[in-house]
Amino acid sequence: MNKTWVGSLYLTLASCIWGGMYVVVKIVVSVIPPLELVWLRYFVALIALVAVGLITKQNWRVRKRDFLLIIAIGVIGHAISIVAQETGTLLSTAQMGAMITSSTPAFMAIFAGLILKERISLKQGVSIALATVGVLLIIGVGNLEFSGMLGGSALLVAALTWALMSVLVKRVPNEYSQVAVIAYSILVALLLLTPFVLPRLPELDMTQLAQPRIWGGLLYLGIASTAGGFLLWNRGLQLLDVSGGGLFFFFQPLVGAFLGWILLGETIGAMFWAGAAFILIGLLLVITGKNNQSP
Repeated sequence: MNKTWVGSLYLTLASCIWGGMYVVVKIVVSVIPPLELVWLRYFVALIALVAVGLITKQNWRVRKRDFLLIIAIGVIGHAISIVAQETGTLLSTAQMGAMITSSTPAFMAIFAGLILKERISLKQGVSIALATVGVLLIIGVGNLEFSGMLGGSALLVAALTWALMSVLVKRVPNEYSQVAVIAYSILVALLLLTPFVLPRLPELDMTQLAQPRIWGGLLYLGIASTAGGFLLWNRGLQLLDVSGGGLFFFFQPLVGAFLGWILLGETIGAMFWAGAAFILIGLLLVITGKNNQSP
């Protein structure tokens, strides 16, 4: 199978998993504060990654000169970005979250140009514009509430740092095991957050943590969203350029809105389907554009 289609599949699956994450985070964060939630999901994810690495006999070796890059990915993408994302999700509206999240691909394209010297083609620019219009149609610009300035600021930080992390991932040598790279970067974030989180863990209500929806949500966030999602996202970015790959991030608000309709009974109308069409057209432009280029 063409590497463009494989990379597109990986990025689509990762974004769909993360689209479902917003519903889960909204439930779990009502019991577990954002900082503690990030620490717990990383703890679960690290156990899952180490188990997978040992079972599949992954090569854990990384050259010393590349550890600074992995540390940067851990600090920027796994610590700052995710803490900011979950803080923003708690403090802001779903509409504001979707709005600011939709800026991530544009930031990815900018950082890719500055750091990787990638050039944004006209087709990629049109794709980003179409997908952005699609997201705006889905969430409804007129319904946005901008009162949660703190939450909005946190989400903007999350979008910027996520975009930078995605570009840094592209610089990780392909020869390394993605399981090892993700595990090391998550370990960096876990160690960074531990001094702030450990004194607060005893304050958690263990009775509420025992509820199936809470520990089930933690397993989803740790295993599916963090371990699985990051593995798929990183692998997809290794196969596509960052500017085009970032467009698949738009599946998050699309899937989130769809799951809200299916699972929570939220109403979606014609604008949702129109927005979905814009997003899909933008993504198809990237995929078909890549297929017309030499590998």
